[in-house]
Amino acid sequence: MDRGSGAGDVRDVLGHPVFRRLFGAQVVALVGTGLLTVALGLLAYDLAGSAAAAVLGTALAIKMVAYVGIAPVVAAVTDRLPRRTVLVTADVVRAGVALLLPAVSQVWQIYVLIFLLQAASATFTPAFQSVIPSVLPDERDYTRALSLSRLAYDLEALFSPMLAALLLTVIGYHWLFLGTVAGFVFSALLVVRTALPRRAAVDRSTPLVDRILAGARVMLARPVLRGLLAMNMVVAAGTALVVVGTVVFVRDVLGGSDTGVAIALACYGAGSMVVALTVPRVLTLVTDRTLMLTGCALVSAALVVTALWLTAGLGPTTGWTALGLCWVALGMGTSAVNTPSARLLRSECAEPELPAVFTAQFSLSHACFLLTYPLAGWLGAHAGPGIAAASSALIATLAAIAAARTTPAGRPLEAVPVMR
Repeated sequence: MDRGSGAGDVRDVLGHPVFRRLFGAQVVALVGTGLLTVALGLLAYDLAGSAAAAVLGTALAIKMVAYVGIAPVVAAVTDRLPRRTVLVTADVVRAGVALLLPAVSQVWQIYVLIFLLQAASATFTPAFQSVIPSVLPDERDYTRALSLSRLAYDLEALFSPMLAALLLTVIGYHWLFLGTVAGFVFSALLVVRTALPRRAAVDRSTPLVDRILAGARVMLARPVLRGLLAMNMVVAAGTALVVVGTVVFVRDVLGGSDTGVAIALACYGAGSMVVALTVPRVLTLVTDRTLMLTGCALVSAALVVTALWLTAGLGPTTGWTALGLCWVALGMGTSAVNTPSARLLRSECAEPELPAVFTAQFSLSHACFLLTYPLAGWLGAHAGPGIAAASSALIATLAAIAAARTTPAGRPLEAVPVMR
């Protein structure tokens, strides 16, 4: 493989008009989702005060129920519908729900609207992921597209909190929801203008239940993918503490402001983006297994340190430094696991298996959050932030050990093309 033309290769992928529009749709939708994350945390704090972590933990558990329960069912039921129809409908529903969120005045209303919005996201994301192999059939182009897609998530994690912090200096957080609406609307408009490849003929002779469970069965049957499932739990433990706990750690423990919440989330995004930018080159030196298990270890260590500084009751200056460094480390660790994960799916599965397996990875990875979100939220509210962080650290450590024991060694994948 020629690794000297990385920049040109990336430009070639972005030069493909269909992929460029789909990638643009993903980016603007992610920016809107990032604004929603910040606004939702502040809305929960506004309604529930110091119990905001419990509200967020419950709301995000509901989100995961939608992801886990709806994604495989929708993928099986809509397998004959035009892909563009599925994507645009999902975006329209998400925009409509986001438009209603600023009017929320009670906690239960958050729960209902979050379920509807995330049900639409559970429809959009696997459909988006499954269309990319049809748009870019060349394996190297497809791998670069996956890297760009991962980088989009990391840029969103960095850019959206920074944008939110800037906007919060001049407007109230309720206006951030309109940014979410705009992101989904622009995403729908880009997809509407894109001619997507037709779906391959679908064999409906297989029972619906078997089609729904096909991807999960593949993942559970193969050791490498079972190891990935354990790594998903590590990522879920680290991510849940960041998403659920940041607003309480900043506002209650450190006495910070709304802008401080956004900056803390940006630290997590910065760590994630640094790794996403360097992973293609790192994977020319080490195996996917080594990188991903290193990420698992980093997440576990950062969670342990977080539990220690929360328990120690450090002063504001030391506390802010510890929070920032731990959040950067958590971003780096989760990205080191997430970025190569699609390569594992691609390498372990035949082409016809990919749509079902991508949907299963989407569903099963989010199933881990059904444990970690409520745990981080409710323990944080009722037992204290230090206990919540310690519990997350324990889960991450046990899952990392399971991943190391499950994932076979000595099976390096072909290196990702270098992106410069």
